[in-house]
Amino acid sequence: MRRGLIAAFGLALLWAAAAGAETFPARPVKLVVTFAAGGAADLFARVFANNMGADLGQQVFIEVHAGAGGMTGVDFTAKSPPDGYTLCFNGASSISAIPFMVAKMPYDWQKDLSLITTVLRVPEAIVVPSSLGIDTLPAFIAYAREHPGKVNFGSAGAGTITHLGAELLKEEAKIDIVHVPYRGVAPAVTDLLGGQVQMLVADVPFLLPQIKSGALKALAITSATRTPVLPDVPTTAELGYPRVNSDNWYGLVAPAGVPADVLARLHRAAIAALNSDDLKKQYATFNATPAPSTPQQYAAYVLAEQAKWGPVVLKTGVKLE
Repeated sequence: MRRGLIAAFGLALLWAAAAGAETFPARPVKLVVTFAAGGAADLFARVFANNMGADLGQQVFIEVHAGAGGMTGVDFTAKSPPDGYTLCFNGASSISAIPFMVAKMPYDWQKDLSLITTVLRVPEAIVVPSSLGIDTLPAFIAYAREHPGKVNFGSAGAGTITHLGAELLKEEAKIDIVHVPYRGVAPAVTDLLGGQVQMLVADVPFLLPQIKSGALKALAITSATRTPVLPDVPTTAELGYPRVNSDNWYGLVAPAGVPADVLARLHRAAIAALNSDDLKKQYATFNATPAPSTPQQYAAYVLAEQAKWGPVVLKTGVKLE
């Protein structure tokens, strides 16, 4: 009888463990956003979270951990319990460019993170306030040359793609402009409209309402091709600056050590979200392109991005203090 009780108890434990694995997630999942609320990353993440939650059968809620070019939120995620209940909507620079800007990273993306999928890619634009009275990129470059060291450009944070895109322009056009970092693109746009900074490189979807209203003037698209939502705005390549190419992208990561079955469930939910008609429709209105991938494809993409941005960072001397 004793043996029977022990066997039954063991079976009960095994059944409980199996049931626990099968029912993930049993509670809401946190999605860390690494830039200030109200910006492009926050906007994209909320659409993604809603659709991913629908597949998981649990709410995916947003928690903002902004700072250090997106590194703060990724570091928070890397140090969170590896149970699948903390994910991160990471920006490009936090794992592709920032490692070249600091003496010591607080995390190693290859050891401390589980890459799940790339989420989306989005074109960026070079914009100025319409009040500046400048309508073309050549005119802005001429203006900057006439006022060396007196033209400020904003970014979503030091080391972000919005920063590096402007640094590329600064290098290629040989202009002396001053970087002013923010904790996200939303406050940078606010100061751009207020005249505290005179230029910004940022995601087209977030800038579009201000461009359409006439408050901002789009000078160029920093992508290989023009964007359908701004068909009359030329690319930097068309204007003679082919190296000024800075498409932005976002991905989904979790802490290292998350059980394989949980990661697989999260990946299925993420891919289902990215393939959903609702997300595609909403991202299309933002001119953003869903970019589902395998974890292996995501890792290969990060390595390719590091090969692209590493030399830029070293040549321009960009440091994240």
